[in-house]
Amino acid sequence: MAKVVFDVTISTLLFLMALPVFAVIWFLVRRDGGPGFYGHLRVGQHGNMFHCLKFRTMTVNADQALADHLASDPVAAAEWSVCRKLTKDPRVTPVGRFLRRTSLDELPQLINVMRAEMSLVGPRPVVRDELKYYEQNAHYYEAVRPGITGLWQISGRSDTSYDERVALDTQYVREWSFRNDLVILARTLPAVLLQRGAR
Repeated sequence: MAKVVFDVTISTLLFLMALPVFAVIWFLVRRDGGPGFYGHLRVGQHGNMFHCLKFRTMTVNADQALADHLASDPVAAAEWSVCRKLTKDPRVTPVGRFLRRTSLDELPQLINVMRAEMSLVGPRPVVRDELKYYEQNAHYYEAVRPGITGLWQISGRSDTSYDERVALDTQYVREWSFRNDLVILARTLPAVLLQRGAR
């Protein structure tokens, strides 16, 4: 309960402080005619689904662009099958590339934290299909609320393999403490500023 109170209090303060930044980013993203925000269904605590909010960083036809790219580029298809990420993603807009490198695209997740759908610190939010990669460790993921930041974000992000991400998420839940959360929060800002593993 203390973690929930801490999360909601801090996320509300951060949201109010960041409102001018929200407005500027929303305007820049909306210039191509698409929506400013993007909400993707992710798995939350106890397996409950929720819309994980981000500033939109992709083109409006992102799904078709990805399918066409993977069909025509075997190297990209292999990379996608391993990491679920692409080094050169044709779907990402110029503004989106900047937002991703700086992690500013994730600012709207403060709203998810205020709704108690997410935590400031926790496992990465995943889609339902990704839980199969957690295998016997899936129950660790579903035991807590996913976080804006976590061990994965301060340990290389997209430079890690999917198996490493699962191991980091499982380790976080097994070794959870309020002190560990504070350490991860303190290490998040340097990781973001140095853009370690950002894509």
